[in-house]
Amino acid sequence: MLWRSLEQLVFDNTYARLPEAFYTKLAPTPFTSVPSVVAFNAEAALLIDLDPQEVTRPEFARLFGGSLLLSGMEPLAMLYSGHQFGVYVPQLGDGRALLLGEVVNERGERWDLHLKGAGRTPFSRDGDGRSVLRSAIREYLCCIAMQGLGIPTTQALCVVGSDDPVYREQVETGAMLLRLAPSHVRFGTFEVLYYRRQHEHLKVLADYVIGLHFPHLAKRADKYERLFGEVVERTATLIAQWQAVGWAHGVMNTDNMSILGLTLDYGPFGFMDDYDPAFICNHSDVNGRYAFNQQPMIGLWNVGCLAQALTPLVAKEALKASLDHYHRLFQDEYLRLMRAKLGLVEEQTDDRSLIDDFLHLLHESHVDYTIAFRTLGSFSSADGDGNDILRDLFIHRERFDDWAVRYRDRLRSECSRDDERHRRMNRINPKYVLRNYLAHLAIEKAQQKDCSEIDRLAAVSRLPYDDQPGMDAYAAPPPNWGKHLVVSCSS
Repeated sequence: MLWRSLEQLVFDNTYARLPEAFYTKLAPTPFTSVPSVVAFNAEAALLIDLDPQEVTRPEFARLFGGSLLLSGMEPLAMLYSGHQFGVYVPQLGDGRALLLGEVVNERGERWDLHLKGAGRTPFSRDGDGRSVLRSAIREYLCCIAMQGLGIPTTQALCVVGSDDPVYREQVETGAMLLRLAPSHVRFGTFEVLYYRRQHEHLKVLADYVIGLHFPHLAKRADKYERLFGEVVERTATLIAQWQAVGWAHGVMNTDNMSILGLTLDYGPFGFMDDYDPAFICNHSDVNGRYAFNQQPMIGLWNVGCLAQALTPLVAKEALKASLDHYHRLFQDEYLRLMRAKLGLVEEQTDDRSLIDDFLHLLHESHVDYTIAFRTLGSFSSADGDGNDILRDLFIHRERFDDWAVRYRDRLRSECSRDDERHRRMNRINPKYVLRNYLAHLAIEKAQQKDCSEIDRLAAVSRLPYDDQPGMDAYAAPPPNWGKHLVVSCSS
């Protein structure tokens, strides 16, 4: 690989060549205090061929603290709209983020450099355009955690902090997060053009997305229909992955939905501790619209909003046909993942009841979701083995015993070997997830100028399926105070 310095990054800003109706060009607003690097992800640097040693240069913090631009950058705030908590908002856009430019690596891969917390833009409304340190750290860590879990996500390169005050519920310090993605086009990017009746621009955007990210569709007569079909599939399978790992997004507005099926915009997210299908991770979501068990249907609702935006390009019947596939696509992927989490290799008619009944046991006994599935990997199918470690997780042990008989019979019907199944299950049931209380502890230390816990938690999160010596504390259930942390949209 050819390592590059900051000045050697190769920019090709295709979004800046779209019509000006798509964005507003402007520079970041730098911090007034001296910026410093709080966290740096060397693995993300590899995506753009950036030499990891560049983080030691003063120019690095200046660049991603908003006070320096490289030759070839063309910073801009992207325009979009979207449905927020079910209500259409005509104009949103990058209110505190800027697309600095698009870097092309030596493999020809294209990566947006998107700076979050970069100051006011024309789309900021009444906001200050800033991010606070805690939200930048949370997004940085969760990008790494989701990547480690194998779930499609934006990437995080770094967090740059400052002593600048930012006013939220209390006075906090400001930070900027540099995130990477092949594209930051959202469902809402299409919606704003549709509702403004800029249908020619809508076609330009669809052609742009197809040309860069779905090139196999470019010459098809039905390319827009096929594009929507692939977005539906990516969205359905993404949310199935969220459900299987026990993760809630918290704010599944259409402006937070990636056209590429990436997990986008980490705000009040949360990995479940005790299993609760109605888990709400966003304390602002008073009606539970984005509760954990609502995510699959909200995914369908959101692609329905995208379908409406594409009606000038695609016949309604074709859009409806793709929407009709969503439920099957989601269910197929979800059941595939849940079978694997139970160590099952064959598809049988009673799979759903076996899965659902285990989840019901977890719910009624308030069992930790991640720990339960990881422990299930050690289940013994031998006669007379009570599987005491797993059994003792449950309050109603006799109900677990009844389920365990069914599970043992199911494993035997496949001639399952415990050792092989254990290895297989450990490759899909993580030992470590980014629990809110762990992120909270890392943030508290960082606010005292100690960033070591961010690096330690990031390292654990990169290998969530591996047994990591000396790191068992990160796999333990949270203390009682850690189960009830309030997370909001405030950032």
